[in-house]
This record gives sequence, C-alpha cells and structure tokens, in this order.
Amino acid sequence: MKKILLSLLLSAGVFVSAQASGGEEFHWDKAPNRTNDLAALQNGAKLFVNYCLNCHSAAYMRYNRLTDIGLTEQQIKDNLLFATDKVGDTMKAAIDPKQAKDWFGANPPDLTVIARSRAGHGGTGADYLYTYLRTYYADDTKATGWNNMAFPNIGMPHVLWELQGVRTPVFETKTEHGHETHIFKGWQQVTPGKMSSAQYDQAVGDLVGYLQWMGEPSQNTRVRVGVWVVLFLLGFMVLAWRLNASYWKHVR
Repeated sequence: MKKILLSLLLSAGVFVSAQASGGEEFHWDKAPNRTNDLAALQNGAKLFVNYCLNCHSAAYMRYNRLTDIGLTEQQIKDNLLFATDKVGDTMKAAIDPKQAKDWFGANPPDLTVIARSRAGHGGTGADYLYTYLRTYYADDTKATGWNNMAFPNIGMPHVLWELQGVRTPVFETKTEHGHETHIFKGWQQVTPGKMSSAQYDQAVGDLVGYLQWMGEPSQNTRVRVGVWVVLFLLGFMVLAWRLNASYWKHVR
C-alpha cells in the first residue's frame, strides 16, 4: 500500500507534465543503450512491474510480448503478473481507475511510449528519464519531502528512495557582478539505500532501457533489416551498373 500511495503521487508529476520550471537548465546525463541487452531488459521489466505498474498502465504492451526479451510465459506468470492472471492481457495498472480519478482528478498517464515523448535539451527521452530518476533529493520544504534537480519543484516523491537512499545536493556559492550564484558540485549521502550508487545507476539504466524498448519493441529488428536492405540495394546498384555498361558497350 505504501508503494501504491507513493506511485500515485508520482503520477501527478513528471509523467503528466512535460514542463519543468528550470529543469531544462540542468545537464542531462547520457542514458546507456541497453535495448539489445536481454538481462538488462528483464531486470528493467521487473523494476517496472514492481515500482511503476502500481499506478501507471502500459496499455499498448501485452505481457506475452516479454517473451521477446527472453522470458518464458511461465516466468512471466510466476514473477510479473500482479494485476491480472492472463499472460495475454495488456499491462494495466493495479489501481482502480475510478479511485485514481477521485483522488487526483485524472488517471495516471500511460507509460508505453514515455521514453519517446520527452526529448530536448540536446538529449533524448531516455536521457531525461535516466537523469530524472537519479537526481531526487530530500527537501523538507516540499509537501512530499522530495525535490528533483532535473525537474525542480516536482510534485511527486522518490518512489525508488529505498534503493538509492536519501541524498542532498552540494552547491558552491559564487558571487559575480554582485549576484550570488549556486553551482551544483555533487551529492552528499544522508542515509544509505539498499544499493550502492553504482548499483542504483545500473538499475535505473536497466529500467530506462526497458522503457525505451517498450516504446518500440521491434526497433532493433527494424534497424537490422534496414542495414541488410541498404547493403542489398548497394550490391544491386553495382550489378545494375555493370549490366548497363555491358549492354551499351557495343552500341554506338
């Protein structure tokens, strides 16, 4: 229930609104590309089901599509089916939509293509999500107790805080032309999480990789087929050029 309530609050923020007051000023880190890493995608799917699917749906993704990342239907049934008992169902949120609407005025948004919907600041949607999920910090001035460097004044808590622990940002104050500026220098760990910093970054990379894959499960196949098509056309072009030269060489 605690995770559900936290995830409900999460739905009121970053995935609902694409605007971040001042968020564009924070540098986005480059997200690792793990759409070809089956182990990473499987771990990302596990994190998604446990921490996101409580409130957010992925209405355009069916559970049995996870066989594309190396899972069997039995593994899906045993480990990932919490909101349904049919492996052919779409990924629906565990929360009752009517209840969610009564609490928040709207249903939490669908996350099927969330990694494709947020781009800018010289980065991709995956870069934004990777940065956003790693830059939460404790802020007692906020109702939720949390704030975010990539999305300042965010209205949702840090649902992965048990994994990352509690951190606060460290700023360096400089005075230029009579005005004070605060420059972000790094992080100070207040309380440890279940994961080390490196392990947490790895987990977030896996989750973002899964969100990226879920937005277009056939993307890697499309790229492979595209490469072979281009190679075929290049080979055919050479062949056509030689045939054309052979045909016209005796024609004056």
